[in-house]
Amino acid sequence: MFHSSRVQALRRGAVSLAFVAAIGHAAADGPAAPQGVLHLSASASVEVARDVLVLTFATTREGPDAGAVQAELKAALDAALAEARQAARPQQLEVATGNFSLGPRYVPRGGVSGWQGRAEMIVSGRDVDAIARLAGRIATMSVAGVSHRLSLDAQRRVEADVTAQAIERFRAQAAAMSRQFGYQGYTLREVTVNVGGEAERPMPMMRADAVVAAAEAPLPVELGKGSVGATVSGSVQMK
Repeated sequence: MFHSSRVQALRRGAVSLAFVAAIGHAAADGPAAPQGVLHLSASASVEVARDVLVLTFATTREGPDAGAVQAELKAALDAALAEARQAARPQQLEVATGNFSLGPRYVPRGGVSGWQGRAEMIVSGRDVDAIARLAGRIATMSVAGVSHRLSLDAQRRVEADVTAQAIERFRAQAAAMSRQFGYQGYTLREVTVNVGGEAERPMPMMRADAVVAAAEAPLPVELGKGSVGATVSGSVQMK
């Protein structure tokens, strides 16, 4: 019986060793890494006239009493909003409140010497002339920032065109590089297309004395041109 038990144990060990060896052999003979795969990207861009002007109006106040400073900021903001809302039109001239902050002003030894705050109003839209004229009528706040951007409509008008250009460049690059590597052609493996316009761009600000001198006069602005771009990236299997 001892001999029989030992033989069975040896057989089980042999089977186990054979199974482990089979796993190792299968792992060694796994699928090979693909050959002849080319990774590349291509881009295209189209210039478009910027059509949205963004003005940020701001005012600051300070004083010994927090409530009084807040009341002054609110009064200045309310007056500016009342003036801007008279000219407001959807998409052409739109008005929104910006940041409103109030905090203590500290002295070197750590005490509070008073309070200071800032209020903002943002005006944006496509009617550049109306926004520029409004800037000269806002008396309780001054222009703190000027920027311009593309509207979604302007961007979407050229997205199809710029995407087609980027795809054509990707295909041309894939065909040319495949030939240079000695292949006859290629097939797509994976591809990603990204389309987008430029971020909002700030314009240089005038000096404070120039802003004061230009009070009640239209703000001079020139939006210029922006760009919409597309990038096609991915991999192809050269054949």
